[in-house]
Amino acid sequence: MTAPLQTQEQPLRVTEIFHSIQGESTYAGQPCVFVRLTGCPLRCTWCDTEYSFYGGTTFSIDEILSTIRAYGCQLVEVTGGEPLAQPAALPLIARLCDAGYTVLIETSGAIDVQPVDRRAKLILDVKCPGSGMTDRMHWPNLDYLTAKDEAKFVLASREDYEWARGMVAQYRLADRCPVLFSPVFGSLDLRALAEWILADRLSVRFQLQMHKYIWAPDMRGV
Repeated sequence: MTAPLQTQEQPLRVTEIFHSIQGESTYAGQPCVFVRLTGCPLRCTWCDTEYSFYGGTTFSIDEILSTIRAYGCQLVEVTGGEPLAQPAALPLIARLCDAGYTVLIETSGAIDVQPVDRRAKLILDVKCPGSGMTDRMHWPNLDYLTAKDEAKFVLASREDYEWARGMVAQYRLADRCPVLFSPVFGSLDLRALAEWILADRLSVRFQLQMHKYIWAPDMRGV
């Protein structure tokens, strides 16, 4: 009888792995280990992690798991760049879920999320016009979102807000999962955004990038 073939896991390019306070999502405020993978096919106008586009260090999945384990933290976010741009991210996510971690996936929405292990929690960034990347969205991704996932809109202007409000209604997102409205840091008046949300009676979560208020906005590894 022929033995089953063993599938060799491919290594990943990693920009950084660090332990910090989760600054966004419904998990904001909790300690979290971040695995920032290298590379992204998008170029959002407001991107704050351009340093992750290139370079990085090669890690095996076992090495990534070992690094995470040393922090003794059960919440892990796989982010980028765009983490799903590396096919080896899929077995990494599955291994993290197998190990019992609560796994968050911060994804741009441009790559099909259907192959992602459904035990992981998607934080899907729906690209508003101000990002310059709306035409890169893979729109069927919104149909995969369930109650454990989250839809995030990064807003740079009133126009972005109105567009996001329309998308929330069109896809009935607030009935399916938490919806996050996140202003581009330093570019949108916070009080104005809060008042728009209240005036329109939106069932969304107004979020700030908490880590940028704790540490310097351009500081890495936090």
